[in-house]
Amino acid sequence: VGLGYLQLNRSATTLSGGESQRIRLAAQLGSNLTGVLYVLDEPTIGLHPRDNMALLGTLIALRDKGNSLLIVEHDEETMRRSDCIIDLGPGAGMFGGQVVAQGTVAELSKNPNSVTGRTLGRHVTHPLRGSRRPLPAAKSEDGWLRVKGACANNLKDVDIRLPLGRLTVITGISGSGKSSFMRGVLYPSVSEALKRGGAKSFTACDSISGLENIEAVYEVDQSPIGKTSRSTPATYVKVFDDIRALFAAMPAAKMRGYTASRFSFNTEGGRCEACGGNGVIKHEMAFLPTSHVVCTECKGLRYNSATLEIEFNGRNIGQVMDMTIQEAADFFAAQSKIARTLRLLADTGTGYLKLGQPSPTLSGGEAQRLKLVAELSRGVARTETARLRKNRQPKGNLYLIEEPTIGLHPSDVARLLDVLHRLVDDGHTVVVIEHNLDVMAEADCILDMGPEAGSEGGQVVAFGTPEVVAKVKESRTAGFLAGVLQQHTGVMD
Repeated sequence: VGLGYLQLNRSATTLSGGESQRIRLAAQLGSNLTGVLYVLDEPTIGLHPRDNMALLGTLIALRDKGNSLLIVEHDEETMRRSDCIIDLGPGAGMFGGQVVAQGTVAELSKNPNSVTGRTLGRHVTHPLRGSRRPLPAAKSEDGWLRVKGACANNLKDVDIRLPLGRLTVITGISGSGKSSFMRGVLYPSVSEALKRGGAKSFTACDSISGLENIEAVYEVDQSPIGKTSRSTPATYVKVFDDIRALFAAMPAAKMRGYTASRFSFNTEGGRCEACGGNGVIKHEMAFLPTSHVVCTECKGLRYNSATLEIEFNGRNIGQVMDMTIQEAADFFAAQSKIARTLRLLADTGTGYLKLGQPSPTLSGGEAQRLKLVAELSRGVARTETARLRKNRQPKGNLYLIEEPTIGLHPSDVARLLDVLHRLVDDGHTVVVIEHNLDVMAEADCILDMGPEAGSEGGQVVAFGTPEVVAKVKESRTAGFLAGVLQQHTGVMD
């Protein structure tokens, strides 16, 4: 199941969710049980297309033994190999919850109401923008971030160059050295150099050049954006500050002397004190799970009655925080600063989330997209500030993103790609670790690691545009990438 690179004494706490799930799956394969219902939640997470094919063979073997498999999955190949698909929707969150279609791939493809069916029957032309950004001259020192002697984990003292101001996708089978390079070498080394204003010695590589055009480095992972119910999408992307300022500017609020802090559910004065601004009351129960009950004082709106009397366009602050991101984007359409950030969130496919939804309830993919939008919003604001300062061209940031398509429907992947392209258009450098073939086919440049995993990996197997990498016979990615380019564009021989 694609785990041959793991050591037998590897600590379970260091395994990814996909690796842990595949280990449990392998244990079931050896049991020879029949008549069992297996329920799997996205087993292809973190899998290279080659390993994905092996996993699908394993799942089919379980089925052929007389078992039933129910799989939650976004992977296109898994859907095509299934006997039956249940398509839920039509939208996400409060806009979903219904069975839109059910049947074979062919039946779903003919169903006009199924977004999944349209995806399976699609014909996409890559790159979606019509052309790729040209790469700098290979021998030029300008336009490249060069890392020499990378040696973390299984990396074999490799020299790697990344084009600045471009979208680069790092590919390779699981365990080939992708994360070792990005998280073990690139991020800590660049961070160290930028903090010191330049560094001559590094722990994970010999040297780095090309940092003079980078302002900062950010790692956008799938870690939670907040651990308490007081953290919400609105607070994380900073749009809540603008909403509070807007309510404080209302005539009724000015007459009462209310400031923006009055409309925060984190401070005393404006919040509901019965629930402390949480909207729910937590009950610890002995020998039973903790229960949460909607506050009877504020009815879940988080604020006291005096604060809720202040309205903007007929809605109070509690009702606004209960809106979905898409609803709020339409509601604040005339407030350009607020609407811009909310539209970016909706564009990434998170329009179904509520502004006041507690961050701990968000999935890893949802949290990652919020981080991307937060950075994109800062980039837009930073560009506008630079324009106000004459003769000052802002430097770009370096964004390191690991598998942003995890948990995304193919239709949402297209939205994500638009966000990544916007970051690059703003002058930033984006480096993505990804197994999704559509993301690979959209890259300006591909860095393929391998050729195998563990001690047999850690080298640069192929480098260049997707068309160039697709022709490298030594690459484990090339054949699958060539298939996508043939299927969607017809550019390969």
